[in-house]
Amino acid sequence: MNADGEKATGAASRKDDPLAAAILGHLAEHPPGKSVTPEEVARAFAAGRAKPSDPPDPWRRYLQAAREQALHLAREGRLVILRKGKPADPSHRIKGVIRLALPRP
Repeated sequence: MNADGEKATGAASRKDDPLAAAILGHLAEHPPGKSVTPEEVARAFAAGRAKPSDPPDPWRRYLQAAREQALHLAREGRLVILRKGKPADPSHRIKGVIRLALPRP
């Protein structure tokens, strides 16, 4: 157990994940009703962490993690995953091109 009484897992909590925070922050910067792609989030996240020695496309290493964090956030109800413009069920596997949006009030 850690100091908060939670079971220690050796990995950071997804709530504390910087990429999850980046997804929500990126969405908050857009007007209500607008959506973004996981690639946009990965590019913005990588740009904030870029080093001179990085390859020309460092954002690619964050793309799968951005999709996974988006899925987790969707399961919590904190964002909506759109597939072909319609909300996708985060409890099922979502394949293909997706967009991310904040839930409508």
